[in-house]
Amino acid sequence: MAELNADPLHPRPVDDALDASRRYGESIEANYAGAVSFLRRPYARSAEGFDVAVWGVPLDTSVSNRPGTRFGPRAIREASTVNVGDPAYPFGFDIFADMAVADTGDCSLDYGRVELMPDAIEAQAAKRLATGAHLVTLGGDHFLTYPVLKALVARLGRPVALVQFDAHQDTWDDDGRRIDHGTMITRAVRDGLIVPERSMQVGIRTHAPQDYGIAIVDGLLAGEMGPLAVASRILGHVEDAPVYVSFDIDCLDPAFAPGTGTPVPGGVSSAFAISCLRRLGALDLKGFDIVEVSPPYDHAGITALAGCSLAQAYLGLLAERKRAGVSIAL
Repeated sequence: MAELNADPLHPRPVDDALDASRRYGESIEANYAGAVSFLRRPYARSAEGFDVAVWGVPLDTSVSNRPGTRFGPRAIREASTVNVGDPAYPFGFDIFADMAVADTGDCSLDYGRVELMPDAIEAQAAKRLATGAHLVTLGGDHFLTYPVLKALVARLGRPVALVQFDAHQDTWDDDGRRIDHGTMITRAVRDGLIVPERSMQVGIRTHAPQDYGIAIVDGLLAGEMGPLAVASRILGHVEDAPVYVSFDIDCLDPAFAPGTGTPVPGGVSSAFAISCLRRLGALDLKGFDIVEVSPPYDHAGITALAGCSLAQAYLGLLAERKRAGVSIAL
């Protein structure tokens, strides 16, 4: 890491994201300048040689209310510049000191060929996973979780438990042909991608006709229990199953995340979510996404800031596991 003000003509490094050789260590770029990657990690076309591949999926298809999530990955990256330059909170250490993380850019999608989008997402996720890198996804409407899960389960050779933070169950009926942010859990269960009896949904604030046996901690109960108790319940329910964590930003109350497609009052706070996620490091973590960030409805950018902070918290969990000698490779 360059020493701040060591050179009066070049007091800080700039455009660290363009230096693929810089795999380790926190960046000290000015928050407002330089090429914007997620948390200033180096851009890389391939995840080869990296522990973690971050990528964006700018998906915005048949949302039921407010569109705009195709801008989510870009907004999350921009917001993430606030979170660099200091030891990562609440971990207290440089999570990139010995964990190489690349920003591998965005999924390439043809907006005019919606029917091809699921296969495109799955194929491009699989390419990253084939390197052995752990995948962290920035989105994008929530349907993306389904093709990412398909790629992950193919890589692991077994289904996973799902921990889903959300206001909605996303279990609408689907004949297998819909590309819809409200049906991906139905499709994941039918395809055998997730293990319902080890899965849990947290923050739910709507009623759906089907839960497929997935345990639910609804929004009111979550608030009454508090983040420590919710985390404890998740740990006890998932146990030692490999687990994928999906965080729909509308799990948060609209006061903390107004920039989402379907804001529902009664959600948890950003502090609650970070506290709960912080305590899930004992899980056998296999992947993460943060979805439904829709910046057109949030001029202050607090939704994207919450999203990038949650993704950073997940990276912190991986860094702790790696420091403890636990493999995070896939």
